[in-house]
Amino acid sequence: MREKRGAGGLLRYSSALSSLVAIFAGLIIGFVILVIANAKDSLAGFGMLAFSAFGDMRTIGQVLYSATPIIMTGLAVGFAGKTGLFNIGASGQFIMGAYFAVLVSIKMSFLPGPVLVLAAILAAMLGGALWGILPGVLKAYRNVHEVISCIMMNYIGMYLVNYLIQVTGVYNKLRNETARVPAHANIPQMGLDKIFTESDVNAGIFIAILAAIVIYMILQKTKMGYELKACGYNKNAARYAGINANLGMVTAMVVSGALAGLGGALLYLAGAGKCIKVLDMLAPEGFNGIPVALLALNDPIGVIFSGLFISYLTVGGFNLQSLGYPVEVVDMIVSIIIYFSAFSLLVKGYIQEMVKREKRSGKKKPIIGASAVGGPPPVVPDAVGGPPPIVPDAAVKPPPAVPDAGNDALTDDIAMKGGGSE
Repeated sequence: MREKRGAGGLLRYSSALSSLVAIFAGLIIGFVILVIANAKDSLAGFGMLAFSAFGDMRTIGQVLYSATPIIMTGLAVGFAGKTGLFNIGASGQFIMGAYFAVLVSIKMSFLPGPVLVLAAILAAMLGGALWGILPGVLKAYRNVHEVISCIMMNYIGMYLVNYLIQVTGVYNKLRNETARVPAHANIPQMGLDKIFTESDVNAGIFIAILAAIVIYMILQKTKMGYELKACGYNKNAARYAGINANLGMVTAMVVSGALAGLGGALLYLAGAGKCIKVLDMLAPEGFNGIPVALLALNDPIGVIFSGLFISYLTVGGFNLQSLGYPVEVVDMIVSIIIYFSAFSLLVKGYIQEMVKREKRSGKKKPIIGASAVGGPPPVVPDAVGGPPPIVPDAAVKPPPAVPDAGNDALTDDIAMKGGGSE
């Protein structure tokens, strides 16, 4: 019983174990990179990377602030991944949602604070969802690969937002960015500024965590989630089971886009003074969501922790510059960790195969010497002269029934008489 429980527990936590293996291996290779870049300060640099984000409450608050948007884009990528789609278009959906949020915040500033914040968040989700519809429709009804269409939509979204900012009255020409949103349109801090003093953290981190829990419940506890995952596992089998696979793919991309758009609202309504720059550059938060989802193996709850981890490394990596390390070193270390996340899939597969072998070996074996046909097992004679072995009843067959000669003759006689009377 204990062995079965141990095997089940190992299988249950295989995803977490494989992700930890990826992180550990990535950090080891990252330390090697630090040694190559600057061997003298490599130990101090690694310690700074690993522990400097816990230096004070302000730094911890910045970790939470930086993690909020990438948790949302990680959820967007992970939700699509659970349904068999690779949403590489989170960057375009993110910036489209951010623009919708800023536009509503500025144009509808006459609304009271809570109502304005809610309206801006809903507008951001709508903008992201609209930008996710087209790749979903093309995939479902024209079998256009979502990676191709999402990459195209990223650039179309970037240039479209740059244009709309300049023609919709939210453009600050002097700074080449959007105007600042009104103060009452910012997401409230809900007392977090008292705990993490001088940081930009706000209630957006709670919204991100709540969104992850909601997505988890949808995927695991609802009919829609079951159907979406079925489409991801095997689209043809889902169709055979009566599931509308085309509608499932479109729905997955719409929900994924809405999550990415929500991330844009949480970043630009955070009250940190951040505005959308009119630049020919894709939003990095959308692409940072890809490693977050990969490291979490597309698990919604795991995305929370992987987003916090990536943010932790990013914030801690800025301190490496004090030792002369370029900021790109942190990007390299994060990239290596993500590279090893593919290795974590192998680790997860190995753990699952090991558990299967253990379960097969633990099955009840047949009694040695039992009769093949169900008879009692033979009695093994005593070595010193015990009773002779009992032959199993499978080997003893009843003799065939011999017909009675007299009865046969009588039967033949009756048959002959009957034939004659006819």
